[in-house]
Amino acid sequence: MINILAGVLLLCGITVPVHAQQSGKTLVVYFSESGNTRNMANIIRELTGGDLVEIEMQTPYSDNYSTLLDEAERDLLANARPPLRTRIGNMDEYDTVLLGYPNWYAILPMPVFTFLESYDFSGKRIIPFCSHGNGMLGETVANICKACPEADVREALSVTYGGGSTLRSEISAWLNKHE
Repeated sequence: MINILAGVLLLCGITVPVHAQQSGKTLVVYFSESGNTRNMANIIRELTGGDLVEIEMQTPYSDNYSTLLDEAERDLLANARPPLRTRIGNMDEYDTVLLGYPNWYAILPMPVFTFLESYDFSGKRIIPFCSHGNGMLGETVANICKACPEADVREALSVTYGGGSTLRSEISAWLNKHE
């Protein structure tokens, strides 16, 4: 699995310094349906002091899990870009964007594609964090690289489900790599 991740990073032209220089404002933005990614985002916000924004759809997916899966699959097969209620009027003020999402079908959820394609990420650092049910990062980092080719996409954090009792320390260690 490490070889696959290394290949994805190499494919995207990503270099991962041990300590990245951080300047400007930090945005923690996330899409979450079950709450796992939301919990990660809240911890990251506490540890970084960044601004926190949830990616919200104009018409949210169903609260019924089975229906949600059908809706998400429908959007995936249609390569849809669901309209978002979320608007960030001052995106140009942020140099660093910590982007959280669940791994759905081994790719980004379609609302996250909508978000990424709605702003210019040229020259910004995107630091992904992903919750999953054993799918690891899938193709999500490659999706970000393709959607934001002029961004500096950094090493992602991958957490299974809610992350358990070590979640805060795992997030802290990962963030320290990006200072």
